[in-house]
Amino acid sequence: MDVLWMIPLLLIPLLMWTSSTFVFYFKKFFYVAWMMLLALIGIPFCILKSGGRDIENMRIIRFMVRHVKYLLGLRFEVSGWEHLQTEGPYVIISNHQSSLDVLGLMEILPDRCTMIAKKELIYAGTVGLICWLGGIVFINRKKTSDAKSVMADAAKTMLEDQIRLWVFPEGTRNQNGDLLPFKKGAFHLAVQAQVPIIPVVFSSYSNFYLRKEKQFKSGSIRLKILPKIETKGLTSEDVSSLSDKSFDLMRSAFLDLSDSVTQSNGPIRH
Repeated sequence: MDVLWMIPLLLIPLLMWTSSTFVFYFKKFFYVAWMMLLALIGIPFCILKSGGRDIENMRIIRFMVRHVKYLLGLRFEVSGWEHLQTEGPYVIISNHQSSLDVLGLMEILPDRCTMIAKKELIYAGTVGLICWLGGIVFINRKKTSDAKSVMADAAKTMLEDQIRLWVFPEGTRNQNGDLLPFKKGAFHLAVQAQVPIIPVVFSSYSNFYLRKEKQFKSGSIRLKILPKIETKGLTSEDVSSLSDKSFDLMRSAFLDLSDSVTQSNGPIRH
């Protein structure tokens, strides 16, 4: 019987060496399971530190998650750190490719900053609970009226509590090699609160991660923080032009970053 138990243990390294599809599913499973375990460990610390839901719990979450990139064989190269040295509240916007974005988010997350996320995340077991404890703002993307109400409340909270919010303006995960058109919520939020927008761009993951092709290798991600975009004096009539300006800046940076990563690491070979 002891020999039978050894067979799976021997098969795992063999499959990791010979099957890229197995590596893909193994890494995905490990990532989700490890994040849920970290959340389970972090929940009591958040409750002990803050007594419940509090944005200061994001410090604990950030500390606990930062090592995960090493376990997946990922490395972040960050430029533009100086643009996050901005006092007071602001809105961070970034492109959204996969759940791996969380690792980059935690790599540069400033103090007193949390996220706006889809409502479904709150039901993701221990991860959902620790997200709630970290003050993450949940919106119902299917009900526009609810989303607008949440954004209005978020703008008020930003100013009253001097917090920062991270938003993915594409609204959904996207790995098509370009950016999706931006939804306007993040820009309404920034204009309503009259706070600056700081764009953050992740390079393409296509050199190490391809969901459809079931590829998940080690790799590098270039993360660029762009100069802030002021919104003081802007009104709701300026939201579309503000969104377009942000999109053009981020798309240009995304294409430049992705080209440089592909040239240095090479694309995944099928």
